[in-house]
Amino acid sequence: MTLITGAAAGIGAATATLFAEQGATLALCDREASFADGDGPFRRVLDVRDSVAVQSFVGAVVEQFGRIDVAVNNAGGTFASALLDVSPKGEAALIAENFTQVTQLVRETVPHMPSGGSIINVTSIEAHRAAPGFAIYGAMKAGQENLTKSLALELAPMGIRVNALAPDVLLTEGTAYLSGDRIGTGLPYQPSPMPPLGHWGTSADAAGGILFLASDLARFVTGITLHVDGGNLAAGGWHRSDIERT
Repeated sequence: MTLITGAAAGIGAATATLFAEQGATLALCDREASFADGDGPFRRVLDVRDSVAVQSFVGAVVEQFGRIDVAVNNAGGTFASALLDVSPKGEAALIAENFTQVTQLVRETVPHMPSGGSIINVTSIEAHRAAPGFAIYGAMKAGQENLTKSLALELAPMGIRVNALAPDVLLTEGTAYLSGDRIGTGLPYQPSPMPPLGHWGTSADAAGGILFLASDLARFVTGITLHVDGGNLAAGGWHRSDIERT
């Protein structure tokens, strides 16, 4: 069975849909208040920053299904702000939402994960480059990247694989505004140009990568990051001059 956090929209929702199409049993959670009202698989409303709620959720999943084969750490979030304008409370919230909740879920799920299990951490291209206006978010995603590698080694003797998926901006409910020219950070920087492939990615593109990492097709793959970014990380400072920004 597959557990997915942040499953109400975007990458989480697309991943849940794709896994369901492949016949997976699902346990989903999101902090969106109406999430539990939907039809379909096991779902709960919870804030992944709440360690007690996470422990209760995982306990309920194990009670119903007996084990957890795949855990997708997709939940996360950020806001645009120069670092000097972020309050200590805002910084703590970003750290909790983009790093601490991942370690918490891993601690809760691994004891119920058999050999052959898989953990996928959804990070970001910002883990691999500067992130002006999103410095703490980028730092926490970079922390997830290192955590992924370390956990891959720690959990390998248990037969559990750990990988990361790093998208650039995808056209989702929460990130479409980033594909424009203005982010609202007060800093003189713009987001990534149109990717070398010539179009923006979607949540379904990320979901396909997650399905691959979770499946037996990747049974000898652990400790790596799969970049779903249309070539933007490879491009670095280069961009296609024949494509207009949109």
